Amino acid sequence: MGKYDKFFESEEVLEESLNPNEAIAAVAVVTAIADSSIEDVDAELLTDILWGFEIFDEYSDDELLEMIDKLLALAEDEGVGTLFNTAYESLDDELIPDAFAAGVSMLVDEEDLRIPRGKATLLKKLQQALELEDDEAKEIVEEVITAFEEAEDDDDEDFLEEDEDFLESMSSQPIYESPAGNFTVPVPSSLKQGAMIDSQEGMVAFSDDLGSLFRIDYSSLPPQQMDDMESVGQEEYLRSILLNKYVPSAIASNLPDASVDYTEYLPDVLEGAYFALVNMPEGSTVPKTGNNGTAVKCDAYRGLLAFIDGDFLYIVSSQRSFCDGETPAGVKQEAQNLKQSIINFVDTIEFS
Repeated sequence: MGKYDKFFESEEVLEESLNPNEAIAAVAVVTAIADSSIEDVDAELLTDILWGFEIFDEYSDDELLEMIDKLLALAEDEGVGTLFNTAYESLDDELIPDAFAAGVSMLVDEEDLRIPRGKATLLKKLQQALELEDDEAKEIVEEVITAFEEAEDDDDEDFLEEDEDFLESMSSQPIYESPAGNFTVPVPSSLKQGAMIDSQEGMVAFSDDLGSLFRIDYSSLPPQQMDDMESVGQEEYLRSILLNKYVPSAIASNLPDASVDYTEYLPDVLEGAYFALVNMPEGSTVPKTGNNGTAVKCDAYRGLLAFIDGDFLYIVSSQRSFCDGETPAGVKQEAQNLKQSIINFVDTIEFS
């Protein structure tokens, strides 16, 4: 089962029906929950966003908040998937675009006025669940973002190139599916010239000629290893796997001067993850010309994030290369940047 299937592929329905406005609001509620959790949904913030929709013009703030609270209670008591399925069955075809727009509005970053790339998989799942064509879905996303811009009195009516690329990627971005069936992931749209996919047993890497790299290493965990993790604790288990096994075999064996310059355990990320920053002198995939005219590789930092999902151990990595005289920032800053880059990439992975 995919990460979002439980939200959008239920066969159950509520005993009580929903009116059209409740159904549209329910799609927004389900999307907000799928993006975080029931506990993290801010009913008042959700109400403020939906109140900007014309269909809710006749509702007061209190009436709309009461509706949202009711829908959240139904989601918690009866199941989020059941709420979505009931909402979908309660919508006429002409209201599907409004429902999708309500869901999209839950995913907009109000500070940057765009939809973060990490939410692309959820956005696509919502579109598919509502059976919308790509062109119509992209148009609705554009309209929603424009509405947010207008609400912020933004004078710039044009999309940033980054937003246009994102909208185009909704239909054109290829999806990689693991041969083991344990995950799917969109090929990172940030890759530029010479984008390549290298897939081997237990590994897939996405890279380009500019030195960008996203890599996923994965392996199933037999019961014995699960027992070992329980005995030493998740932090120590992931630390040992990453620093004592992965780095020596996958990096240091080819780059003896590589060093681990930063480590951090992240208990609130992916239910526990271990991050490491590896300094790799001349370890980039991008070559440069040395003083004697020979080609040598640029220096690089490699960020590594180890975590467990289901019965699989994952090590997801990203790389930053330093060429043409570019020098890295401080270790902590480089670690923070690569850590966030990896987390954003992991957000686009749909685990099965």
